[in-house]
Amino acid sequence: MPLELLRSPPPRERSDAARNRAAVLMAAAQLFAKHGVDAVSMDQVAAAAGVGKGTIFRRFGDKSGLAVALLDARERELQEAILHGPPPLGPGADPPQRLAAFVEAYLDYLLEHLDLVRMSETAAPSARYRIGDYRFWHRHAAILLASTPDPDYAAHALLAPLAAEHVAAILPELGEKRLRAGIARLACSVYLTGPRDGDLAS
Repeated sequence: MPLELLRSPPPRERSDAARNRAAVLMAAAQLFAKHGVDAVSMDQVAAAAGVGKGTIFRRFGDKSGLAVALLDARERELQEAILHGPPPLGPGADPPQRLAAFVEAYLDYLLEHLDLVRMSETAAPSARYRIGDYRFWHRHAAILLASTPDPDYAAHALLAPLAAEHVAAILPELGEKRLRAGIARLACSVYLTGPRDGDLAS
């Protein structure tokens, strides 16, 4: 499937619904920044936005749905840079350079919004893999890894240590510098020649 088709279309809604949505997202962003994601309730978001709690639940489902909506604009920016931006993140650089740039840019996004991404990815079992944006990141990485023995698996393997739950767990121990260096080395290592499927047969 072409990468462009994996992008989620922006929501289409009436002007009043769009205003309510914007008010809720602004209130949530401010409260999350001030108090932390875990400490803020949906009641607090509704009160700050001046809407009923039922409006929020109908629109976003729960706090994880609110997290996904808050992340949407930032994810679109990153996807746009991948599809149409300057190299090495955008087209025009060699695949290894583009993969390294993608990992670095994704880490920038992840670390800036770690609590929100963690909530969106862990709301339910396997939630991370059902999010449309994961399919975009995976497809992009697989395209760049087309010269490897199993691009689809390699892309999943590369994205696994970028899961928010994993990063949140190891970041206090390793620190950001070691985390970034380790992921960068991993991105480079997937291009090393490994055994082909036929070589694994006994």
